[in-house]
Amino acid sequence: MKMKVKTVLIADDEIDIVETLKFMLESEGFEVLTAYDGEEALKKARTNFPDIILLDVMMPKINGYKVSRLLKFDKKFQDIPILMITARSQEEDKLIGEETGADEYITKPFEISNVIDLINKYLQV
Repeated sequence: MKMKVKTVLIADDEIDIVETLKFMLESEGFEVLTAYDGEEALKKARTNFPDIILLDVMMPKINGYKVSRLLKFDKKFQDIPILMITARSQEEDKLIGEETGADEYITKPFEISNVIDLINKYLQV
């Protein structure tokens, strides 16, 4: 029986970060969805039910904290792991991330291999 391909939603307003992550994750065998602002991220998460979400905090329209909160407080989406990726590295930012339901908080710059390891850990690939 063939394994279902796992879907990762990457939401970040920095195109180079999205493209780099997309390329690396696709080469690892994941299906990748992308969003460049919070509104688009929310819409794609609700439409496509990704297996995991990589979510930037500072994005246009709706910030990552709010996207995380909206998904985590909705029974249909609360079990989707959210890995926040952000340039904000203050302890208070991490606390807000935890309060809004983020499962991990990754600060930029980050190692792609660490992100892939975390994704595999959450998806138990």
